[in-house]
Amino acid sequence: MSKRSEENNNEGRITDMKENTAKIDINAWRKHPAFANVDNSLILQKGSDQSCRDRLVRTPTIIAMAGLPARGKTYISRKLARYLHWIGIKTKVFNVGEYRRAVTSHAYKDFFDPDNAEAVAILNQCIQQALEDACHYLSEDGEVAIFDATNITRERRRFIHNYCTQTFSFRVFFVESICDSLEIIEANIKEVKLKSPDYKDVPQEEAVADFLSRIQQYEKRYEPIDDKEEKNFSFIKIFNCGERFLVHKIAGHIQSRVVYFLMNIHVTPRTIYLTRHGESELNVQQRIGGDSPLSPQGKAYGDALADYMDAENIPDLIVWTSQMQRTIQTASKIDAPKEQWKALNEINAGICEGLTYFEIGERYPDEFAARDQGKYYYRYPGGESYQDLVARLEPVIMELERAENVLVVCHQAVARCILAYFLNKDAEDLPYTKVPLHTVIKLTPMAYGCLMECIPLNIDAVNTHREKPKNCRPDRTLSEALNEFLEEPADTNKVRTKSEIVYRSGGTKIETVDADGNRVEDYAGGANSDPSFI
Repeated sequence: MSKRSEENNNEGRITDMKENTAKIDINAWRKHPAFANVDNSLILQKGSDQSCRDRLVRTPTIIAMAGLPARGKTYISRKLARYLHWIGIKTKVFNVGEYRRAVTSHAYKDFFDPDNAEAVAILNQCIQQALEDACHYLSEDGEVAIFDATNITRERRRFIHNYCTQTFSFRVFFVESICDSLEIIEANIKEVKLKSPDYKDVPQEEAVADFLSRIQQYEKRYEPIDDKEEKNFSFIKIFNCGERFLVHKIAGHIQSRVVYFLMNIHVTPRTIYLTRHGESELNVQQRIGGDSPLSPQGKAYGDALADYMDAENIPDLIVWTSQMQRTIQTASKIDAPKEQWKALNEINAGICEGLTYFEIGERYPDEFAARDQGKYYYRYPGGESYQDLVARLEPVIMELERAENVLVVCHQAVARCILAYFLNKDAEDLPYTKVPLHTVIKLTPMAYGCLMECIPLNIDAVNTHREKPKNCRPDRTLSEALNEFLEEPADTNKVRTKSEIVYRSGGTKIETVDADGNRVEDYAGGANSDPSFI
């Protein structure tokens, strides 16, 4: 289905919801066959639960959030979806709040009063529609659907579990966020909730008071997940943003990965600094891979990077490098503890290590074409693919999620994979992300995404970025394959100018911001419109 068709279908559903709201029986959803025995312990049709568990590892999974408002459920949902997407699991978030806002823009505290029959009818219809859409997504080609709602009653959770396991044989996994820290709750309200569409143009004090009243309405009905009353369910309970966890009855590979991830994330404000090593001698020669030392320009970048990090005055900074000498040399003058990670080593180019693209095209034209046809999945003979690299970097991502302030000095392919995680890039786009030399990238994780700033340190360097050529067929000419990329090694003795360095391969433009966060001109003096680096 095309994106436009999907949007039209969604509009149609929203219109139907608006027209039928007045006719909704607020208890209609309780009459669904899957909701039988709701007042007793859960009784499933014979064999249905076992059938769910006996299916393949890739059995579609519904991850249902649970918990009071302002407990970070949407933050967890989006972060989890980004992680699963990064490791190759097709995932989509279905946020009930978005369905509600599509039907009604008025959502003050009285709207969430359980005695408000009209509002309850609207909410139930939104919940049912979101759950049906999630199940439809999994019935097509999705693997994980995250059902982002409060789901604060046992009655609701039983309905979700029965509906998904009996009707579709999906697995269901509940993620409950419990928080009794007023400091965390207030910070979440001010940082996230007040910026939501519900409180557009509403004064902050009024919005805070209204949202606290909304929480009180939910507290009247809140029933935390109970490992006795709900012993048949798979779930994880997260207390105070990760102070402790309770994990119960995990089933399958996906649930194990989810638990692994959730036990490593935190919401403490921090900044991750990412940079490639300084220009190396093999970079100057336009050769890939290898373990060469820095060029004179690369050494100058190491000095500039040390000065920049010192000026940032980052508390408890730690520096991670690969085990290759060009990253170690780049970070050598930074006054901070350092760790060398083998996982951060550059992608292994196998038989192509140390070659130029010109030489690869001449010697291995079929391999060169195969890589251009599917760069993410292509594995160098005797080497690695980007997909392999993502798997290798997963422990690094887990440590980044747990760490405070970190500077990662790495390589082009490695930086692309890390950026793809934080910026939620697709596998098709990941290998073509522009990561220029001699540029610091600041990543600040936020509630609904990641703020990215790019700061060039004004040290000249070669351009190592190669765009995807228009012609990827094996019978193409070498000129078509190289796509105007530099064919001859650079003269390492030549005194270079910035324009020569940056534009030898056709003039890649890179948008940057200065140290104060202001947009500056790119190297060519023009603005960059390429969204791959925004």
